[in-house]
Amino acid sequence: MSADGFDVRELIRAKRDRRAHAPDQIRAFVAGFARGDVPDYQVSAWLMAAFLNGLDAAETDALTEGLLGSGRRFDWSALGRPTADKHSTGGVGDKVSLILAPVAAACGVLVPMVSGRGLGHTGGTLDKLESIPGFRTRLSPEAIRAQLDRVGVVMVGQGPDLAPADGKLYALRDVTGTVERDYFIVPSIVSKKIAEGAGAIAYDVKCGNGAFMKDPGAARALALRLVATTRALGAKAAALVTDMSQPLGEAVGNALEVREAVALLRGGGPSDVRALTLDLAALMLRDAGVAADVGAGRAAAERALASGAAWERFTAMVEAQGGDAKVLDRADGLPSAPVRVTVAAPRSGAIAAIDTFAIGERVVAIGGGRRAAADAVDPRVGMIVRARLGDTVRAGEPLAELHTVREDAESALRIAACFTIADTAPAAPALVIERID
Repeated sequence: MSADGFDVRELIRAKRDRRAHAPDQIRAFVAGFARGDVPDYQVSAWLMAAFLNGLDAAETDALTEGLLGSGRRFDWSALGRPTADKHSTGGVGDKVSLILAPVAAACGVLVPMVSGRGLGHTGGTLDKLESIPGFRTRLSPEAIRAQLDRVGVVMVGQGPDLAPADGKLYALRDVTGTVERDYFIVPSIVSKKIAEGAGAIAYDVKCGNGAFMKDPGAARALALRLVATTRALGAKAAALVTDMSQPLGEAVGNALEVREAVALLRGGGPSDVRALTLDLAALMLRDAGVAADVGAGRAAAERALASGAAWERFTAMVEAQGGDAKVLDRADGLPSAPVRVTVAAPRSGAIAAIDTFAIGERVVAIGGGRRAAADAVDPRVGMIVRARLGDTVRAGEPLAELHTVREDAESALRIAACFTIADTAPAAPALVIERID
């Protein structure tokens, strides 16, 4: 009934009646939930009341502090170098973390990146990395520290001691229909990033038909909250609101995206992925204190790519985490799907729209993602997107190339339907819509 001297029922009634909580009440509430003193049914009632009536900035910050305080908080200051990380709200074909983390490390920043798995139509960084034979995404704190000191970058999954109350709270949000609110999303993201020991965080908030946030205004509001809450907890932060009305890059699917990331680290790859990587690196390097401004940060990141220093960090990370870095140099080294199906344009014209959400869903349907957390993922499957917004195509020319395990005419038809071909098309949208800084 009570948590640290106050009645949980009163907390529920207060939010039901649209009254604000004192920050210490929220922190005590989360602490009681983490200990098991506050039952799930009371937390669920509070979640619904808060979902409907909102949390203000002070309440959001307090919820973040409560989640952060429920577990271990890492401190890498003894290693003598600044720390930074990046978080993306998720998109189709978003493999930026695979490039950005070693770029930042090559510029003298420690990157203790805690990543997630794909769920729904978006891919997950851990699933991509695990398409590299032998790559381990679970390391002990001691191994993480040693690798950070030696290599400068580590990419792992969330351990049980990192903001454990967030995992419990998210499970309840998932089953009670209380997921999609900024004031719940922000504490979940920020608590883990602060707990991992990042002193500066760059946020990539996607918007468009392939993002969770479809509307630019909603994406901007989320970006503002992420930056404000991160700063309130003592870390530096900036955000980009970026377009997800078409896949990022060409590759969609785990092993395919690793190949594309390798191409970028070796000096090639799609221009949009490279540009976004450099934009985010500029923010990370500036806020970590190794670059005077974003211009200097971008220049340093460009040098790390051009010199091969970022590629060296990536291969060193792969080897340190048990992966076989030698396979990255071979075209057949990563898992490869046995069947490739060309998706042809049904008519001539210009690409006027791309249903990016549906493309992500189709990759999930052929085994490249998961609908439930326990689902297995086939790293081989996915697609290469050949047509971009604004491109002109002729009937029969390829829109995409499907990589799958069997001939799949239905998927090919569904992918073709994701591309709207018109007589004319609007100009391709800007990749970076706004910088919140």
